[in-house]
Amino acid sequence: MKGRKPQLAADINAITATLKPPAWMAKHAKTEWRRVMPELAKRRILTPADLGCLESYCIAIGRVREIELLLRAGIDPKLCRMQDKAMVTARQLAAELGLTPCSRSRPAVRDNDNEGDDDENPLAL
Repeated sequence: MKGRKPQLAADINAITATLKPPAWMAKHAKTEWRRVMPELAKRRILTPADLGCLESYCIAIGRVREIELLLRAGIDPKLCRMQDKAMVTARQLAAELGLTPCSRSRPAVRDNDNEGDDDENPLAL
């Protein structure tokens, strides 16, 4: 389906505990990790294979905040471009992780209890 992302659903191998941020992360990236990790663990959509995506998201958000602090000293076009690229990356990764308003509004894939029961469906063949 072009233009649509698959719905997020709970995973069997999901991380259910809130993990600490990696020690090597910058301050603002760690802050973002601590902000979003509890929600992702609660929703059971993050697996160990997805931790790299979460790390990248937190790094991108951290970079946006760090550059914003640098821009307070004066506008630098290079810093503005770097910040813009980090914002785009963060937004894309946030959507992948289900952290945007739009991605959170998508219903999760649910078990269809009446699968095979097409008597009630007027469009069933």
